[in-house]
Amino acid sequence: MQKHILLLLFITASFTSFSQKHAKTATLKGQIVHALTKKALSAAHVLNLNSVSGTITNSKGFFEVATKANDTILISYLGFQSIKLKVTYDLLKGNELVVSLHEKSNEIKEVVIKSTKLIGVLEIDVKQVPKDRFTRIHINGLPQTYEVGKPVSQNLSSPIAALFKPIDFLYNHFGNKPKQLKKLQKLKKEDNLRKMLAGKFDREVMMEYLQMDKEELRKLITDCNYSEYFIKKASDLQMIEAVLDCYENYKAVKKGKIERNVLPTRKN
Repeated sequence: MQKHILLLLFITASFTSFSQKHAKTATLKGQIVHALTKKALSAAHVLNLNSVSGTITNSKGFFEVATKANDTILISYLGFQSIKLKVTYDLLKGNELVVSLHEKSNEIKEVVIKSTKLIGVLEIDVKQVPKDRFTRIHINGLPQTYEVGKPVSQNLSSPIAALFKPIDFLYNHFGNKPKQLKKLQKLKKEDNLRKMLAGKFDREVMMEYLQMDKEELRKLITDCNYSEYFIKKASDLQMIEAVLDCYENYKAVKKGKIERNVLPTRKN
């Protein structure tokens, strides 16, 4: 009996040691380059969506970010297709990571058309612009390639979606997932993250944390009484601050209503 207990303790200790070892935070290093020219992309954004920590690439496109296995890294650059990378144990073994980003097709039409044989009809000429479906990540010394496609937006045509009220969704979402609220709050507070988000306008971080697509996010900000001009011109930082302020105001109203509803009635 004593031998069985000792064996069980040994297995438990070994498993705990193994888990701690592989859950240890490491530094992910890499470089971000233009997919076609291989030119380094400086000031590209690298954000760990799990730990809410990020950085910007230097003049040679290199970056370092703290991460663990199974974390998700969002890599973005103005005018380029963003990419989400799931961190694997291979990436944490000190291998050099090279991330190639493709320009967004709607922003390279003019450049590509200049080197393409045109017939003078815009509807036909535009179709000649090549479009890449995937962004590829290559790790030097390793054979595998990571591919990430476009995210699938939610279906808003269902009867339930027709009743979708963005502010109610936000209130319930943060109530059920308080960690997501804390992540947005951290984005607003950290100086380096604030600088990063002040230069972003793609809403990707917010869509990730709120589980909304751009149309749903637009409805949410509209419900919060922000103008169309603000929605179009605001940076991601301003949008996050707007959502958090809207949530706090709505929570106060909701809480006030609940408190008034439970007040005991006076007896004459």
